[in-house]
Amino acid sequence: KASPPCAADIRTQLEWLVPAGFLLFTPWERPQDFPRYLHAIEQRLEKLKSDPRRDAQLVAEVAPLESRYRERVKRERGLLPPGGDAFRWLLEEFRVSLFAQQLKTRVPVSARRLADAWIEREKTPLD
Repeated sequence: KASPPCAADIRTQLEWLVPAGFLLFTPWERPQDFPRYLHAIEQRLEKLKSDPRRDAQLVAEVAPLESRYRERVKRERGLLPPGGDAFRWLLEEFRVSLFAQQLKTRVPVSARRLADAWIEREKTPLD
């Protein structure tokens, strides 16, 4: 069993990854990455057993970025994440790079790249 903070984080990730009706607004190529995202969650849970502090440190890297993004989405769109927004998918790739690096990411991603992408994202409304 995962720790309550880890379980809550994964639950939230899954709610954003596959919300009700997600196939209606998710670009066709994105669901092809879902097995890798789910496998990254599985790898995270396996690693959690041996080093829960590491998991907490990695969550601390991605949580502020996701929180800021989700707040913007809620402000502009309500509860549905924009399916075609590149920043949203960079966050998923960042999670893969943090929790299951061996699975490789679709594109190069880092905290710095996300910070730069956020600056660009702020200049335009969500699609």
